This record gives sequence, structure tokens and C-alpha cells, in this order.
Amino acid sequence: MVQRVASAVWENILWVLLGAWVLFYFVQHPTATLGDIKTGISNGTIWALIALGYTLVYGIIELINFAHGEVFMIGSFVAVSIWTWLGISANSSVPVIILGIAGDLVVSMLASGSLNVMIERVAYLPLRNAPKLAPLITAIGMSFILQNVGSLWYGLPTSSPDLIGSQKTLFTIFDVNVVRSDVFAIAVTLPILIALTYFIGTTRYGKAMRATAQDPDAARLMGINVDRTIALTFLIGGLLAGAAGLIYALYNGTIRFNQGFTAGLIAFTAAVMGRIGNLKGAVVGGLIIGVIQSISDDQYGQQWTEAVVFAMLILIMVFRPDGLFGEEVRPG
Repeated sequence: MVQRVASAVWENILWVLLGAWVLFYFVQHPTATLGDIKTGISNGTIWALIALGYTLVYGIIELINFAHGEVFMIGSFVAVSIWTWLGISANSSVPVIILGIAGDLVVSMLASGSLNVMIERVAYLPLRNAPKLAPLITAIGMSFILQNVGSLWYGLPTSSPDLIGSQKTLFTIFDVNVVRSDVFAIAVTLPILIALTYFIGTTRYGKAMRATAQDPDAARLMGINVDRTIALTFLIGGLLAGAAGLIYALYNGTIRFNQGFTAGLIAFTAAVMGRIGNLKGAVVGGLIIGVIQSISDDQYGQQWTEAVVFAMLILIMVFRPDGLFGEEVRPG
């Protein structure tokens, strides 16, 4: 019995250590820690949306799309540019703001989705049968190209109009103020995640994606258009990145051309934590990183946050190489 309990604890040692780490600060500063968890969850929804793009593409063609962070950045730029062009600001009427956010969400998602499909058609499709290093280098190249496009678009950090009154308190629970940006991030992300789960789990195209991820050759023999399915996967990943870009612009209030590099690394780490290729793992990994970042910012200072996040990643790779939600994928 003791051995069984010890074995179970060891298999879940990372969950135990993470829980103990959070509990340690909760006992010392309960209100501050609850506030950090709240902020981490709302911020983590952004990382989860970006991480899903990484994990969808990897699950289909086993490629790390390092340009994905820049696709997210373009989504932010499109959103802010449209609001600026239309003259929508915090002083606009409520119906105009609601329509501006809803319409811009659709446009940003479509812009990022179309860009992601174009990247796949131009940069990855011709290298489908090439050694895996070739598309990987191409992905890095596309990342730098898009980053330079962003620097020409908005060369300096640019403020996003505060259309939602992001820091206004909606309600207080356990002495923790829940502000509008927290609710907005979750309210936009949750329906998208539900729709994605439904699409992949029940629709014909979702089943085609799962079949292609499991065995593309067998899927092709069964009449599935694998190239079209891969393009659809890139489209969905881009749509998610575009949504994350708009949420990020309103949540943080500032956009910059290199935001995709940092966000891409964090989201990629989230995908790896949860086992890249696993959708549930990508979401949970994003939320975990959001909480780790928030607590680290509060307890150690922002200059140590990246070190703490990647130290956690190293621990996961050492103790659980398959990630927190490890499962078998097709052989590479």
C-alpha cells in the first residue's frame, strides 16, 4: 500500500511540486496569491489560444511553426489599425464599441488565418517531403520576415484604445478585484475553445484532421484530401492566433512588433508542457504558465519570470519527457 502511494506521488511529482509552490505563497499571502492566480488564468487564456495553433500544426505534420508568434502579432496590428482607421475609441458609444470589437475580432481572425494558410502554401508545402530541418529553418525565416513587416507597420510600441475599460473593477471576491480585462479574456476565449472542441470532435472536417494526424497515408487512401486538411489546420491555427492578438491588444493596452517572439516562446513552452499535439494539454499548459508568470512577477520580480518559466519546462522535460498529458503520437 505504501509503495503504491509512493509510486503514485512520484508519477505526479510535478503536479505535487507545483501545488506545493502555490500553496507556500498562499499560506504567506492568501489575498495576493489569489489575485495572482486570477491574473494568471486570464493572461493564460491568451497563451492557450496561441499554444493551440502550435499543437494543431504539430499534430498534423509534426512541424514547429515558429512563425506562429508573428501571425499572432499581425492579428494585434490588424485590430488596432482598424480601430484607429474607424476612429473607435473609449469615448465612442457602447453599441459602436461592441460592434467595433465583434467586427474587428472576425477581421483579425480572418487576416491571421489567411496569412497562416499563405505561409503553409508558400513556405511549407514545397518542402513537405524534404528533410525535417528544411521546413524548420524556413519557419524561422518566415518569423523574421513577418517581424520586419511588423517593424515597418508599427516601429515603436503603440497604445491600443481602451475600449473595455480594462482596469475597471466589475466585482470583488475574497478581497480580489476582478477587472473587465480578466472577464473579457475569458469570455472571448471560452466560446472559441468550445467551438474548436466541437469542430474537431464531431464534424466531418474535424474527423479528417484527426485521421490525418494519426496516419496521413492511410487517410489519403480513405479518400481524405490531406493537403486541404493541412491547409484547414493552418487556417484554424491562424484564426486562434488572430483572436489572441485582439485579446492581447485590449488586455495589455500596448502592441509592439516583437511581441510575437516572446508570446511565441511562452505559448510553445505551454504546448510542450502539456504534450505538444494534445489540445487539452495546450490549454492547461497555457493556464499553468499564466499562473507561474503572475506569481513570479509578484514574488521575484519580472526580471526572473522567464527563468522561472523555463526552469519549470526543464523539470517537466527531465521528469516527464512526454509532457504533463503525455500520449502516444505517430512515429516521426
